[in-house]
Amino acid sequence: CRKVVYTGPLDEYFGGCYGNLEYRSLRFETEVLDRNSYQGMAVVNYTDRSPDYTRIIEHKFFGAGQQPKTVITKEYPAAFAPGREPYYTVNDEKNTALHKKYADKAEREGLLFGGRLADYRYYDMDDTIAAALKLAREEL
Repeated sequence: CRKVVYTGPLDEYFGGCYGNLEYRSLRFETEVLDRNSYQGMAVVNYTDRSPDYTRIIEHKFFGAGQQPKTVITKEYPAAFAPGREPYYTVNDEKNTALHKKYADKAEREGLLFGGRLADYRYYDMDDTIAAALKLAREEL
């Protein structure tokens, strides 16, 4: 093919030649509850120090769930380590400068990178789609 878009971690693509970018990860605990609903909506964010989870997702509210039981997933912050999923970037001067070195290298090599990990930015889903469409328009 003539073009490939890489959406993974930019530092990983280049074998960490300038060093590793920092990420934050998550841990999930899923429960099936013997009740119709747990929280009455798809997502509730928790921003206080207690409880120690940051979000609860109740899956049936993403669709037309009418099941007598419900499934919830609690999301906990977790340190990133090799083998863990890199969910969020660490936005500080050190990582911003390091990402710029990788982005400059990618541009010099004529490669296309996109998405949260390659751009080293947090995107909501609407931002993710907008960035992908922008990249496609620029290339076409």
